Amino acid sequence: MNMRLLCTTGIAVLLLAACGGSDHDEPPAAVDPLAVPASATASPMAYTDYVATRPADDMMDPLLVNGIVPPVSDEDEPAPLR
Repeated sequence: MNMRLLCTTGIAVLLLAACGGSDHDEPPAAVDPLAVPASATASPMAYTDYVATRPADDMMDPLLVNGIVPPVSDEDEPAPLR
């Protein structure tokens, strides 16, 4: 009987230890839908593709482009606007 109690207690301790978690998790950073993502400024083509996928709607809020510098290349040919 003593061995059964010891095994049961040991299993209970292991199960409780395995269920432990951290309540210090950082919440995921909120993504602003109006901010230009960093991936769009990786290259001139990425920027052109990002801008081309934006819906053409005059009633939408404008993009937040403060501090965004579109990438340029002295070697690439200009991309046609779509």
